[in-house]
Amino acid sequence: MQASEQTDGIFDVTCAPLINLWGFGFTKFDSITPQLVDSIRHFVGFRKVRLQGNRVMKDDPRILLNFSVLGGGTICNIIACLFDRKGISNYMIDIGGEMIAKGKNPQGWNWCIGIVRPKDDSTGTNSELEQIVQVSERLGLATSGNYRNFDLKDGRKYAHAINPITGYPVQKDILSATIIAHQCMLADAYATAFMTLGSRKARQL
Repeated sequence: MQASEQTDGIFDVTCAPLINLWGFGFTKFDSITPQLVDSIRHFVGFRKVRLQGNRVMKDDPRILLNFSVLGGGTICNIIACLFDRKGISNYMIDIGGEMIAKGKNPQGWNWCIGIVRPKDDSTGTNSELEQIVQVSERLGLATSGNYRNFDLKDGRKYAHAINPITGYPVQKDILSATIIAHQCMLADAYATAFMTLGSRKARQL
């Protein structure tokens, strides 16, 4: 909810039916029309869902939630909390590219995390680095990018970043966004949102 509020609804876990519609979820549609997009948008909007105690309350039972974008960051947080409770002071946790690092590496240096240079590369074999970040205090790092996860429809490339307000995939002027935060789950959320916000709004936030 924090990320949704601060991004004016660009980060939205109720975006699940739009994710499915554009072929990035667990179902796929053969044809997509503006009418279909509009009909699905009625069930999208982070203000249509809320927490009451330990219960998730939805304005409409047909609303679907998708937390997959927070998966890696959340698991990193859980494992880091376990390590902290056990007194482990030096670690780096990597779950699918989302990371938490603390302390020093086995050589006694700060952890060095490489951020891959964003290039059109559906194979995932590009390993050229754009930047190396050094981390010592307990920080989470998450990267989101449109250069590997996309779908082709009628010869046109659709990025996996979907604007939940318009209902359509967007290709802004950001190929990749890396966020560093004290909670890896939050870094995950904002990295995803920045792909849809574009560089100007992302820098302002």
